[in-house]
Amino acid sequence: MKKLSDCRVLLVDDAKANLDILVEGLKSDHKLSLALNGEMALQSAIHTSPDLVLLDIVMPGLDGYEVCRRLRQRPETAEVPIMFLSSLEEVQNKTRGFEAGANDYLTKPFDMLEVKARVRSLLKAKAYTDAVKEQIASELRVAREIQMGMLPHDFAALERVYPVRFGAVLEPAREVGGDLYGVCAAGPERLVVFLGDVSGKSLPASLFMVRVISLARLLSREIAEPGRILARLNDEVTSDNPSGMFVTFLCGVFVPSSGRFTLANGGHCRPVLLPASGAPRWAVKKLGTALGFEPGLEFERTELMLSEGDTLIFYTDGVSEAFNPQEECYGSQRLLADAGSLAHQSAPAIAAGLLQKVRDFAGVAPQSDDIAILTLKVGRNGASSSRQEGGPMDEVRYRRDADENVLQLTKRLFQGGQLTIT
Repeated sequence: MKKLSDCRVLLVDDAKANLDILVEGLKSDHKLSLALNGEMALQSAIHTSPDLVLLDIVMPGLDGYEVCRRLRQRPETAEVPIMFLSSLEEVQNKTRGFEAGANDYLTKPFDMLEVKARVRSLLKAKAYTDAVKEQIASELRVAREIQMGMLPHDFAALERVYPVRFGAVLEPAREVGGDLYGVCAAGPERLVVFLGDVSGKSLPASLFMVRVISLARLLSREIAEPGRILARLNDEVTSDNPSGMFVTFLCGVFVPSSGRFTLANGGHCRPVLLPASGAPRWAVKKLGTALGFEPGLEFERTELMLSEGDTLIFYTDGVSEAFNPQEECYGSQRLLADAGSLAHQSAPAIAAGLLQKVRDFAGVAPQSDDIAILTLKVGRNGASSSRQEGGPMDEVRYRRDADENVLQLTKRLFQGGQLTIT
């Protein structure tokens, strides 16, 4: 926690005599900055962000109310405590000050002992708030590392076994998010790919995401049909879902020997198919129903025949529903057009290129939703499906054991009431 002696107090008053009194009373306890008018105060706050502002109201040019409002509009000073020191003592003046964003109000002539006590109180409260925020930020950084570690980033082991190439990007809108994707080697002749989007953002969505991705990995290795995978996953998340969260989910199973790719959609964005020759198109027609609302759902399957050079793009709605500063939506048609322009690039380049096109479209507009993109491109690479010691199939067995441990722990926490999502 920051020491009070290291805190900087910005003193703003057009009367030099008042500043002299404040400086004499506070100089031994805190660092000080001085301003004789509103414009100087704003410039000083921009140059060196204060920990507290003591602000006069009646000044030439910008009055104290306007200075307070502008400080609240700047992200760097939006939460800096502000105390008005003013000769205006009517209730309406004090009310106006608090409406402008002040934390405290003291009328002139003031007693220096009271000023010092209020300054210490405001600075202690800010120091405590800053320490709590830093602790939360630190914990969220760790949570982000754990979450990102659950998602595959290096597909080299799988690409040595299966005739495919992958690319993936994930950008949470906050420190952690609810978008997820995965690729599971379910056997020499079955590769399972999935991508989902949990309702909500930040920590609650990330906790639910951990449960969903662990279940999806386990079910993908036990069940051959994507529709049945979604049905089982839906039953699992529905049966133990006290928070009422849901997840849109897309699952596909690829059989390399035949090129058959079977898809089932649980309310998720339609993936894009980029043929090696031809225009891009939607890989499925229907969205289906999201998972987590009710048990016993059935999911339609769509069958595709993929040839060398064909690409599938899976993505979350953070792509198609990105907005620019003019509040225009990126949209499905722009997505198809941009995807088509990337068709002949590698799988990683397509994922990165599509993300860049979304960024270029959004410009300076803040990212409003998590973004995940997973690309699969079919191509010969001399892969062999024969099992080798220490190879990808051994990695699958290790990952399965880890997933089962994570899932069992998560279930115990939910059932024991130790883990809740609000």
